[in-house]
Amino acid sequence: MSDLKVRRELLNGPKNSLKMNSSGVKGLIRQSLEAKSFAYCPYSKFRVGAALLTRDGTVFTGCNVENACYNLGICAERTAISKAVSEGYRDFKAIAIASDLCEQFISPCGGCRQFMREFGASWDVYLSKPDGSYVEMTVEELLPGSFGPDDLKMKKVHSLPYEF
Repeated sequence: MSDLKVRRELLNGPKNSLKMNSSGVKGLIRQSLEAKSFAYCPYSKFRVGAALLTRDGTVFTGCNVENACYNLGICAERTAISKAVSEGYRDFKAIAIASDLCEQFISPCGGCRQFMREFGASWDVYLSKPDGSYVEMTVEELLPGSFGPDDLKMKKVHSLPYEF
């Protein structure tokens, strides 16, 4: 069996499975923990790593990158997603997020939740701690009642009536 096929089965579970098996989740979390080590965060000292799994089994990692002009920084989740999109991927299965927080699971910021939502609401998000423990959610659970690409296709009023 090829290395790629073994990796896909480990990450994806049995063929056509929508859920990852336990070792696949742990592997994705491990990759997010490793990505955290590359974080550039001289101002906040808050390291974050992410590992994004595409439907075909490819993994893209990302870390947060801060900037002296604070609002120009980019989060780990958006880094991983941007790397994937820049390589032609748009269909994601899961993302694992890691930080140095020991007492609570890391959670993506509002901007990252909306960024993830752009690519669907039903894919998995694994919020982890440094010890590898995690909670599983979906993008929809992180951002209920969200606004997405399909909302832009809905009928709109293009002029306002003079009176209500």
